[in-house]
Amino acid sequence: MSGAQSGPVGIVGLGLIGGSLAKALQAAGVPVVATDPASNEEARAAGLSVVDDVAGLALHRPEIVVLAAPLRAMRAVAGELAEALAGEPGWDPTVTDVGSVKAPVREAVADAGLAGRYVGAHPMSGTERSGFGASSAELMQGIPWAVTCAATEVGVAGAARTDPVRLERVLRLVTGPLGGTAAVLTDDLHDEAAALVSHVPHVLANQLLGAVSGAPVRDLALGLAAGSFRDGTRVGLTDPRRTEAMVTENAPWVAPVLRLAARDLERLADDLESNAPTHWFFDRPDPVRELIGRPGGPRVTGLRPGDGTTRPGVGSDAEVVPLTGDWPAELVTRCAAGAVVVRLDDRGAELQSAR
Repeated sequence: MSGAQSGPVGIVGLGLIGGSLAKALQAAGVPVVATDPASNEEARAAGLSVVDDVAGLALHRPEIVVLAAPLRAMRAVAGELAEALAGEPGWDPTVTDVGSVKAPVREAVADAGLAGRYVGAHPMSGTERSGFGASSAELMQGIPWAVTCAATEVGVAGAARTDPVRLERVLRLVTGPLGGTAAVLTDDLHDEAAALVSHVPHVLANQLLGAVSGAPVRDLALGLAAGSFRDGTRVGLTDPRRTEAMVTENAPWVAPVLRLAARDLERLADDLESNAPTHWFFDRPDPVRELIGRPGGPRVTGLRPGDGTTRPGVGSDAEVVPLTGDWPAELVTRCAAGAVVVRLDDRGAELQSAR
């Protein structure tokens, strides 16, 4: 198939995610060339092939370029890449990224004139730490990814169509050397889902830390804190500027969920004060509890041993979508219902359906 990975991968940005991706690819035998002025020396000392800037990266003509810069720097980095492309006639890389919000990144890439080369991507992995020093190959090995297509893949007008060859190339990288799975989605589907399972949890963790920070019994409370506080606040220890950028860039999807949470908490507080029934609040998550808890249920990284490092097995519900016709739209439809791409081979894209 024409999307098979054969050339090097270029990575622009070597923070927690970019650095981990570079290390994971290198461990898998994929040639990597990377650049990040803030981390070049540290990355070079770690054995990575590093260049001074994006122009230097272009000299290596990587087949895929991953934009791993912070969200608020993405527009500038996309512009640098566009300039580098102009100086290297005949170089035709696929451009992807690792940003936690997809619509603003696609807009930035399109404004730089790179829309036809772009396939969005988001590795669903991370820690509360930041910087190259916190990166590790394991963080990017065998994890779930979201890979996004332009809206026209599902019949919405007004956006450049995603190149199927470039989409295949990114899917092969994710499911091949990185050993991951991929949910193929539109940007809006990704951003709506990420608001629920990533961005709003960051907000709530920050709120809980803030409540403790302002309490007169702060030091006593922290001395008594155990697992529930640790688990509920871990992501609140993330660099606040990084979290703020993520949440503000996805404001159209985050704000409605926060308003719903605020209404629910206000109602719960009122019911507690009036000694009214509160089962509506504590029982409502039962369907999700059942799904997560049952064998073969949705894979929620970190909730069960092995979830962060093992691909889902191929069971009787596996199916193959041939890479013919409008196959990207077919993958979006299947993945929106919970399926994930587990591998690509000569038959097409093999999906593991939600159970």
